[in-house]
Amino acid sequence: MPVVRATLSLSRPSARGLLASVLFLLAMPPAAWSATADSPELPTDIGRLVDKLIRDDVFIDVALSPDGEHFAATTRKQGRTGLVIGRVDDMSLVSTLAGGTDSHVSGFWWVNDTQVVASMGESFGQLEAPRDFGELWVLSAAERARPRLIAGWRGAELTTGTRLARNQDHTSFVFMADPLRSDDRAILVSVESFESVGEGYSTAERLDLVSGRRSVVARAPVPRASFKVDHEGEVRFAWGAGADNRMRTYYRTSRGAAWRLVNDESESDRVVVPIGFAADNSMAYVQSSHPQGPDSIDRLDLSTLQRTIVLRDANVDPHRVLFDPETGAPFGAVFMDGIPRTRFFDAESPPARTQRSLEAAFPGQQVTLRSTTDDGSRQLVVVSSDRNPGDYFHFDRSANQANLWASRSGWIDPARMSPRTPIRITARDGLVLHGYLTVPLGLASKGLPMIVLVHGGPFGVRDTFGYDSEVQLLAARGYAVLQINFRGSGGYGAAFVRAGSREWGAAMQDDVTDATRWAIEAGHADPDRICIYGSSYGGYAALMGAAKEPDLYACAAGNVGVYDLGMMFDRGDIQQRRSGQTFLKEWLGTAIGADASPVALAERITAPVFLAAGEQDRRAPPEQTLAMAEALKAAGRPPELTIYPREGHGYYLLENRRDYYRRLLAFFDRHLGEESPRAVR
Repeated sequence: MPVVRATLSLSRPSARGLLASVLFLLAMPPAAWSATADSPELPTDIGRLVDKLIRDDVFIDVALSPDGEHFAATTRKQGRTGLVIGRVDDMSLVSTLAGGTDSHVSGFWWVNDTQVVASMGESFGQLEAPRDFGELWVLSAAERARPRLIAGWRGAELTTGTRLARNQDHTSFVFMADPLRSDDRAILVSVESFESVGEGYSTAERLDLVSGRRSVVARAPVPRASFKVDHEGEVRFAWGAGADNRMRTYYRTSRGAAWRLVNDESESDRVVVPIGFAADNSMAYVQSSHPQGPDSIDRLDLSTLQRTIVLRDANVDPHRVLFDPETGAPFGAVFMDGIPRTRFFDAESPPARTQRSLEAAFPGQQVTLRSTTDDGSRQLVVVSSDRNPGDYFHFDRSANQANLWASRSGWIDPARMSPRTPIRITARDGLVLHGYLTVPLGLASKGLPMIVLVHGGPFGVRDTFGYDSEVQLLAARGYAVLQINFRGSGGYGAAFVRAGSREWGAAMQDDVTDATRWAIEAGHADPDRICIYGSSYGGYAALMGAAKEPDLYACAAGNVGVYDLGMMFDRGDIQQRRSGQTFLKEWLGTAIGADASPVALAERITAPVFLAAGEQDRRAPPEQTLAMAEALKAAGRPPELTIYPREGHGYYLLENRRDYYRRLLAFFDRHLGEESPRAVR
């Protein structure tokens, strides 16, 4: 197949303006666009720099309708995420869906040529995924169509004008399970009762989009189940875990057949999760963990339930599975071993050749298929990198052309962003760690002031190669940024995650320290100008780092962090479920010593501290931050402290995000600048 011609028939600003001209009005006042969009250089003062780089994206996600005539997109404004449908030819909007304060469209799916199903949820912070309300809405591409609630318990509470299905169930939560490509009239939903939501057994039900009626097609054999259908729309897999958090996976041959156990983590010490089916449903593919080393993608023989490895990397788990847009069958995967790379089941298959051609047309970029028309002739692909937030290209397969259609953040010039470089270090006990070093554009990686940025989670989460507005903001201010995937992080196999169990403040913290010392020894960082910073678990690690290594860090900043591990057992949302209690006992431990909580080590912290939190945070309640602030004050070193009203685990409101980053950069400048006490001593 010839290489795709990436034909940019429009200049970058005008092409980016196509969708921006429609959606930008939903996300930001027009004055904000005209004030900075044409500025060729990054501003040098903090306020303008933050305003330039910290913005709501024009849109969050976009997808084409099956016939290619319309697009659906999510966009954010004032702490809410809404959904719009528009025409592809002229970008005009035809219908919208938006909820109340703190509401978010958490997912959307084209289910036929003219209808989108959307799930609605709420979130009290940018760092946590929206929690679905357990309701589904239908939005039509018809002119000025009104959203229709098709399933959800809140129907009785909604205002006049919302048209509900006649048999609306107000006693269950209903979640999207599969849009059923083979059925234009129905979708598959997962239904849970009020009493057992998040802990009990669910049912898979076919939901008629016209009548709203539901019919049960499968009952889960395991609590907290997810379902996977074959290409005919039949439920064939179910997997989930009870309060013990041990994953169990089941398979059945057809509707009504008995469930067969494929894998029980409590017995095999492995997790097996279904990915999809071959195009003819003759076999299935699963992702399997291993006692040592990274996960693999396996072929599952449906008669014997035996697995055969198809793809496995030496260092990392599959990061993203690739699916054939025409058949829906998996055909490869992306592996995030530093810079992403793609591998295929069969490198000469048609979808693999198309993927390779697209990647060749955009060297150094990630190319992700977002959506496709039913006939596969037109596709929407996302092109992104560590310096590019994401451009959407319209790929016409018959013409073999990819034209720039829209961009998430049209004001970002990738050429002026700082590159991220993969790094590999060895921890003090010999464990190999991976991460990233970002050096400000145009500067040599030598003796720089540095921010050690610790990711949240901590378990199963990792830093990856992609655009990160926070990293770019810090680099634009002149700071090198060091990120390390300490033990417990995801992406490097189950054993690597388990290595972080009960290592809060211990081996996990030592990994961050070892990475910092590596940066000093390699000459990247000025040893007198290093600050440790993070959010959520990263906030914990920042304060623990300042307590355990008072001579290493010139300052510490914690955002929406946890600082008293004992408090996690009786406050916050994790301990509210039995599975959460199991998690805390297994991964933190029941006998937590005082030396594992920063709040008990305040007297050891000599570096200046910056703290921030959301008043409505349910994951890391503000009492955590206030307790840390009081402990520091009692030790004679009161921190800089800001609590944001109406915010939770991270900040949705643009004005609050901008205020937060202005304060944070000013804090770093005072303590890492050329005139800081550490710099001149």
